[in-house]
Amino acid sequence: MQDEHVTSAEAGAGEEATELSLRPQTLSQYIGQGHVKRDMEVYIQAAKKRGEALDHVLLYGPPGLGKTTLAFVIANELGVNLKSTSGPAIERAGDLVALLTDLDPGDVLFIDEIHRLAKPVEEVLYSAMEDYYIDIVVGEGQATHAVHLPLPPFTLIGATTLAGQLSAPLRDRFGIVEHMQYYELEDLEEIVLRSSRVFHTEISEDAALELARRSRGTPRVANRLLKRVRDFAEVKGESEISFETTAAALRQLQVDDAGLDQTDRKLLRTMIMSYGGGPVGIRTLASNIGEDRETIESLYEPYLLQKGFIVMTPRGRVVTEKAYRQLGLPLPSDEA
Repeated sequence: MQDEHVTSAEAGAGEEATELSLRPQTLSQYIGQGHVKRDMEVYIQAAKKRGEALDHVLLYGPPGLGKTTLAFVIANELGVNLKSTSGPAIERAGDLVALLTDLDPGDVLFIDEIHRLAKPVEEVLYSAMEDYYIDIVVGEGQATHAVHLPLPPFTLIGATTLAGQLSAPLRDRFGIVEHMQYYELEDLEEIVLRSSRVFHTEISEDAALELARRSRGTPRVANRLLKRVRDFAEVKGESEISFETTAAALRQLQVDDAGLDQTDRKLLRTMIMSYGGGPVGIRTLASNIGEDRETIESLYEPYLLQKGFIVMTPRGRVVTEKAYRQLGLPLPSDEA
């Protein structure tokens, strides 16, 4: 008798297919980031008309805003192949050489977390990006000699959450630099509604709006919360995710009405309770809340700054009155 149970491998494949289906394939399907889309549409059309490789592209901004998705869309719009890797995965210059020499004319090489490239690897990129060649040293001892390898014209798309950590020589070699912004509420709502259709899940408009409102301006967070709220609705037997179930699920997940999660609130409370609201240095803050500096700088701090819960000063981060109110804590002036 044939086993009708789904194996874990099959389930994993199904989940992966669902994740891929969430990604748009064209610029017209890509929701949000209007200024970036308009720019890229012009650059892509111009490159195709000239029959040239698109200029190198740097995408920067907080995590979860669609940098990787946009890289795939750009390659798809160009009608070329995309090879994807990340800065930490390219350990040696030889690893990068293998990637570059495997490209066809016009192909896209996508490097996520490009700010984490090792210096020797980064230096190989300079001539590759600028003049489409690399020089490598082969052999040992007296047999050591340089080999000049021409490369096909290609497009490097680099993505980073910390653009300030890129070296000037690398940053200057990108002809197109685009800043990915936090999403507007209406765009996030549209993403939630689209994702619910991909998940074959019904959701009311007010529930979708509430999810969007608490998603920190980030599609990745919106999709993650949608999956969890879907679980709550399924257990309750709802055919359509309701506003009431959404609000209850988000309370249980400890996501407040401003989209702040446990770590956000821990960070703000630490600044208030231990340092009188600041100023606080990033290293001190990281050690106090048990998170590494890069995680705070790339994942939590940009949203807290954007929403006005903290401000930057020459001496460090300072909590604003808005943060006190959000946490339900008395203002320093009220305690006097």
